[in-house]
Amino acid sequence: MTSTDSVIIKTVGISKTFKEGKAQEVKAVEEVSFQIERGELFGFLGPNGAGKTTTINMLTGLARPDKGVIFIDGTESSTNLKTTQHLMGIVPDESNLYPELTGFENLMFCGALYGMGKAERERRTCQLLRQFGLTQSANRKFSKYSKGMKRKLTIAAGIMHSPPILFLDEPTTGIDIASARQIRQLIYDLNQEGTTIFLTTHYIEEAERLCQRIAFIVSGKIVRIDTIENLMKLAENRYIVQFSLSKEIKNITTIIEEQFTDVKAYISSGTILCVESQRPISIGPYVRLLESFGAETNEARNMRPSLEEVFVEITGIEAKDMKNER
Repeated sequence: MTSTDSVIIKTVGISKTFKEGKAQEVKAVEEVSFQIERGELFGFLGPNGAGKTTTINMLTGLARPDKGVIFIDGTESSTNLKTTQHLMGIVPDESNLYPELTGFENLMFCGALYGMGKAERERRTCQLLRQFGLTQSANRKFSKYSKGMKRKLTIAAGIMHSPPILFLDEPTTGIDIASARQIRQLIYDLNQEGTTIFLTTHYIEEAERLCQRIAFIVSGKIVRIDTIENLMKLAENRYIVQFSLSKEIKNITTIIEEQFTDVKAYISSGTILCVESQRPISIGPYVRLLESFGAETNEARNMRPSLEEVFVEITGIEAKDMKNER
């Protein structure tokens, strides 16, 4: 029976501990509570090992919480697992499809698992292959698909039965830029059609682009849940200048923070230096300092604060550390 409540997913104090070795215990998720509105695209943002996949496994019934309770569309999940799982589409971070089957055969098989009749399965399979741009590859074995194609077919399999809720675990990790862009558009379109989407990612720009609300999770605990709009308000009175340098300068961030008060300096990537302050930044003194170390400034420009800066401030985790994890 479908709930009429606007809240479609709700967790209350869920926790999960794993044992490592003979005695050591690791708290993967600790006292996590949140709720997701019907039709919302909700992001779970954090580094690897933060507890994202463990949380999604508990929500989908692949793992049982040690404590706490989960409600899916008004139904308590642990005691009604078959009922709640029927409402879900699940796309794990690694594909669970069969390499020896074709794209068409994989979707048909998934439809059979959900009890769909043959005619309905064929109609839905052809529809999804068209929607995901895979019609020409329908009769090719899944093992011969590119990474991006595999990801798209895995998502198609997850929504074969048209579930109201879709769980996506790191959907664009490890694929090329063009495929990632296509998948983000597919995710956006599915949400616009009314599907509630729970998305885990460690790509900050992906969360900012797609999600209406985001939970920051670090070391198994949620440190902040809010809308993109409210999170961005935290960066309203911040100024950032990005310097593109001709060469790297050893310890330049430490040198800048020692010579200029009330600023934070960090290397965005390679020879890209960022200086951040709560007051307007005069570029000239920084250019002269950099020149004294033999580095020319190829470009200096004011940057709009992004969710990346907000994430770093709230969690203490540098964005570059998130990007370098995989």
